[in-house]
Amino acid sequence: MELSLAFLAACLPTISILVLVSVAIKSFGCHRILSRKAKKRYHPIAGTIFQKFLNFKRLHDYLTDVSRKYKTFRLYAPFHNLIYTTDPAIVEHILKTNFKNYGKGQINYENLKELFGDGIFRVDGEKWHHQRKLATSEFSTRALRNYNSSVFKTNAAKLAHMISEKARSNVAMDIQELFMSSTMDSIFKVGFGFDLKNLDGSVDGVKFTKAFDNLSVYTIRRYVDPFWKIKRLFNIGCEAKFKEDIKVLNDFIYNLIRAKNEQINSGKNNLEKKEDILSRLMTEMEKDPENITFEYLRDITLNFVIAGKDTTAGTLSWFLYLLCKHSAVQEKIFQEVKQATQAKKDISINEFMEKITEEALDKMKYLHAALSETLRLFPAVPLEVKSCFSDDTLPDGFNVNKGDVVFYMPYAMGRMEELWGNDAENFQPERWIDDDGSIRNESPFKFTAFQAGPRICLGKDFAYVQMKIFAAVLLHFFKFRLSCQRDDVRYKTMITLHIDQGLHVHTDLR
Repeated sequence: MELSLAFLAACLPTISILVLVSVAIKSFGCHRILSRKAKKRYHPIAGTIFQKFLNFKRLHDYLTDVSRKYKTFRLYAPFHNLIYTTDPAIVEHILKTNFKNYGKGQINYENLKELFGDGIFRVDGEKWHHQRKLATSEFSTRALRNYNSSVFKTNAAKLAHMISEKARSNVAMDIQELFMSSTMDSIFKVGFGFDLKNLDGSVDGVKFTKAFDNLSVYTIRRYVDPFWKIKRLFNIGCEAKFKEDIKVLNDFIYNLIRAKNEQINSGKNNLEKKEDILSRLMTEMEKDPENITFEYLRDITLNFVIAGKDTTAGTLSWFLYLLCKHSAVQEKIFQEVKQATQAKKDISINEFMEKITEEALDKMKYLHAALSETLRLFPAVPLEVKSCFSDDTLPDGFNVNKGDVVFYMPYAMGRMEELWGNDAENFQPERWIDDDGSIRNESPFKFTAFQAGPRICLGKDFAYVQMKIFAAVLLHFFKFRLSCQRDDVRYKTMITLHIDQGLHVHTDLR
């Protein structure tokens, strides 16, 4: 049996190619006949799903290269079309105008099931509406905003103290890893009311975070590997590792939920005084125990962690990378932070955190612009996907069939000259500031880092607050420079945009 499985694993790539080519040829022939019969118009074919597989490590750059030739195009796959677009009109159509016709769909539902469960990033219909309503209610409370800011400041100060020690020792550090650990601690505190202590090197915290990051990679690979279900069936390759890591993640989360529930039942946890998301959701569980179960709580809170951890940490990492490449921008932000906080030169880190008020953050316009420019070039989620529920005609006059998968590409859109001008690939925070000094609001269908329409990100303001707090304290106390100036960094292809191999920097005390 072991020999048979090993043989299957060895032959699987060859078998996959032969089968997929055969199916694609047959499907393509049928598709052309049906197309002529129905007189439908379809976007040009720029390749097949194999191009995605062969270019997996540079997937977003490959799609960007094709987008410079075709604003909207198809990559051929058996049984349905894969449609990719950088056209804001089409993005608006699928995210707003015809919102009900485009959702996660069956393909996304299956690919994301184990990781996302029935959380808001995987479901459509009533479950989505229910969670959206819950989230909207929670995010609108002043108490939650204050609690979040307090948590962000505490962990930003903790990170600054750690970097200060490294700066005095003149040792290089992987700042992305530190951001990931710190934002995971923050989002766990906000989501679960639990100190993960990932930044402190907690064994359980590090183990959970590693499993979490691995699952993101394995999940995105399912979109380029049509035979992942076979691998899952035989428990081989990435799917075997996926099974191990999802157990680590689930065991950890369910233990937290059970512990919280025991605190409540024993009277040690007063829900009215708790500001974390899990405690607030448990008040809803008491009102609706049939629909809000432990499993549902797991899905909702874990989706919240996924939304808050990778996005802010990844963006801060790319932000510092760009500042290391553009020292003048780094200095300009330092001067703005200094002026906004009115902080003296010899102020301590803890004293400085008290200076970071809502009013001070609102004054940091150039910092806000630099973060937006970072998200334009390196969006936290570089590729978004929707399924078409019924035949449709897009604004450009081309047709989409029921079951087709439509991707819009924030990474590629940020590099399109027709959207951003001839300097589209340049890092220029000034493009986000109007003549009167206010922040320029671009169309969310052009700047798609936070989605748009009914699914627009509810945590957008929270994300900017967290990133501005971390950026302000770090840039006030330290100058950052790349450990190796000669090499450009590369991204790692996963659900969110991480820097591959981390971002290694040196810091100097100001």
